Amino acid sequence: MADKWLRKLKIGNVTLDNNVILAPMAGVSDLPFRLLCREQGAGLSGMEMVSAKAILYNSKNTAALMEIHPEEGPVSLQLFGSDGEIVSGMAKRIEERPFAILDINMGCPVPKVVNNGEGSALMKNPALAEEIIGKTVKAIRKPVTVKIRKGFDENHVNAVEMAKAAEAAGAAAIAVHGRTREQFYSGKADWEIIRKVKQAVRIPVIGNGDVVDGESAKQLLAETGCDGVMIGRAARGNPWIFREVIGYLEDGRAIDRPKPQEVKETILRHAALQVQYKGEYTGIREMRKHISWYTAGYPHSAKFRGKINGIEKMEELREGVEEIFG
Repeated sequence: MADKWLRKLKIGNVTLDNNVILAPMAGVSDLPFRLLCREQGAGLSGMEMVSAKAILYNSKNTAALMEIHPEEGPVSLQLFGSDGEIVSGMAKRIEERPFAILDINMGCPVPKVVNNGEGSALMKNPALAEEIIGKTVKAIRKPVTVKIRKGFDENHVNAVEMAKAAEAAGAAAIAVHGRTREQFYSGKADWEIIRKVKQAVRIPVIGNGDVVDGESAKQLLAETGCDGVMIGRAARGNPWIFREVIGYLEDGRAIDRPKPQEVKETILRHAALQVQYKGEYTGIREMRKHISWYTAGYPHSAKFRGKINGIEKMEELREGVEEIFG
């Protein structure tokens, strides 16, 4: 990995195989999907965010969210919360679980999270953010990282200030999504803010936003000088993006898109993993959105997507997939 674009990335005392990372995505980056992305080469996988308060109150659903498979390689477990005592206390409570890195979410734009003063609401309060990070760093031995956005809105662009606060508090790395909270996922990501953050701190900076293939990954690294790329929405229904980006960053190789047979096999394997870990009732229902992403653009897929919300059994799913891929 002598090439300057693809490289091992050191975060605290954890060294990743490469600097191409699956973003934590609620409802997407669960255990079955993380396993598939790891098989395609993801250097680190972000788990779905977990509420520190939910751990405090021993929520049953939260325990399932935190399950980790021995073969999924290094994962980063992401907590969200706005109380430094609770976040650090829960980080300590769960530290023995087999995650490599603890990430604190300060970028989630969802109203119910923001209205609670959590997620990207913390962009409005760098002093509180620094306190939460500092307490968590002191509470556990594992590296603590932070995910932020460009700012809360265009009038409050403060990613650089937030990054400096995170570094001062002892964060081992910082991921920056180049959109404000107000933008959610619309418009274009501002890579310039990622470049400014990279210049302002000494800890590794991971760029996030609008990486859709090898070329855009290389462009982000080149334009910003950041240390790694984080891929979110472009990975939905497309775990192969990791092998494609890695191949391109390594030596400019264009890796072929998966053939229909591979897509079909991956969908069925993904569904089988969902059923294995969540039971048929939940697993198949959660699989519906993944199938929509996997099959976009395939012949007959629009018709199948019309029926998808009625699918409840693995057998029906298999029949529908056969209809598309033969």
